[in-house]
Amino acid sequence: MTIFLLEQMLKILEETALWLRPYISLETKIGIILGTGMSGFVNNIKNKVIIPYEKIPNFPIPTVEGHDGKLIIGQLGNKDVIAMQGRFHYYEGYSMQHVTYPVRVMQFLGFDYLFVSNAAGGMNSTFQVGDVMLIEDHINLFPEHPLRGKNSCKLGVRFLDMSQTYDKKLRCLAKNIANANSIKLQFGIYVGVQGPTFETPAEYHYFRIIGGDAVGMSTVPEVIVARHGGLKVLAFSIITDLGIFGKIVEIDHVEVQKAANIACPRMAFLIEEVVKQI
Repeated sequence: MTIFLLEQMLKILEETALWLRPYISLETKIGIILGTGMSGFVNNIKNKVIIPYEKIPNFPIPTVEGHDGKLIIGQLGNKDVIAMQGRFHYYEGYSMQHVTYPVRVMQFLGFDYLFVSNAAGGMNSTFQVGDVMLIEDHINLFPEHPLRGKNSCKLGVRFLDMSQTYDKKLRCLAKNIANANSIKLQFGIYVGVQGPTFETPAEYHYFRIIGGDAVGMSTVPEVIVARHGGLKVLAFSIITDLGIFGKIVEIDHVEVQKAANIACPRMAFLIEEVVKQI
């Protein structure tokens, strides 16, 4: 897969943003990335325009079941949004440039917010399958950093501060909405790993020791690039399996999708309500 030099990357980002601009209102400032099993979220979006990724210049194409590869443009709550129905993973063979390319496009379109969701294995002993976890911070264990390489001020600063990665005001708002609507919401640290294998019991144990509450194969690169581009981030994990001693069972991608589908309406409600109030 082609790795672009910085000057080439800036050029193709401008091309993609220019192509998408006629479909997107100037008021559109919110991007949403949907994780595995969460395609049903788009039913909440009204007045939809659906664009397959293959029609968008320079966009990668997902290869994983449960990631449909469509850009959904419309209204969520009282705001204009775009939602990615399908994301790109490092384990698919994509470079970090390709994994994070849509987030850069959002930056070039002038977006202010990024909402991210994922399916994750829970390691906190208080978690249950089907729980929704608000991500408070992350641990990056990917083998490549998405900001590696030559930098440009058009993208962001060379050395990015990560002390407030997940926006505090957005997290407080989500917590208040959950409390007001009697929605059980967990809180924790997300560990981002390469995949595509699910974790061994020893790996789950290790990730828990270093401070993780949930582990997954996405999100961290996209969030880093979003913060580099000045977007405020809110992120959720749906706990689709448990990496807790005595509760670890054999898991496959189908089971992950089923668990995510069940929890998706609660997560969708939280995101929609936050969108209404920002």
